[in-house]
Amino acid sequence: MEVVIPAPYRPQEPRANETRVNERIRVPQVRVIGEDGAQLGILAVREALALAQEKNLDLVEVSPTARPPVCRIMDYGKFKYEQSKRERVARKKQHVQHLKEIKLRPKIDDHDFDFKVEHARQFLKERDKVKVTLTFRGREMAHPELGHQMMQRVIADLAEYGSPESIPRSEGRSLVMVVLPKPAKQAGAPAKPAAPAAGAPAKPAAPAPRPAAGTDASEAS
Repeated sequence: MEVVIPAPYRPQEPRANETRVNERIRVPQVRVIGEDGAQLGILAVREALALAQEKNLDLVEVSPTARPPVCRIMDYGKFKYEQSKRERVARKKQHVQHLKEIKLRPKIDDHDFDFKVEHARQFLKERDKVKVTLTFRGREMAHPELGHQMMQRVIADLAEYGSPESIPRSEGRSLVMVVLPKPAKQAGAPAKPAAPAAGAPAKPAAPAPRPAAGTDASEAS
């Protein structure tokens, strides 16, 4: 007759991002935390499960790598709902930065220029980067300084919400510049009043109030 020697018990490790609940907790003993946060000590898993069922709650493994694993008595459905709600709020607060683009010409009229710069301003307000591409055609290549002047005009018009990543650079027949949004606390902040220039005369002090009529000068002093 063949004798079968049972293998030593080894706790089953949960899969990644998997939480074991109730009967899926297959260890001999667990450290139990009550629904109010009280430490209930180390109990047999069957005893801990019965305690949770008496309160119409779940036994949830919250620290599977501890020895013994730590479990908490809670409403698992409510816990999952609140967890997913927190994750949705966190995702809404996250912003994925995109690279938007506006295209200009050296001889663009003022109306079209203002229209495109306003688009760039809105992109920067939404925390996106803006690529400004100014393209030369034909004989316009003979006057690259006009393109650089227009790029400086763009920089000045967007200064409240963004700043260039680097100076405009040539790419073939185009000038290219990327504008980065300013930190949220700085964007749209009013400019600070300029400090008086060095050597400028100081502002005269306000004259002292005159004493009331009928008051002796010595008393007023």
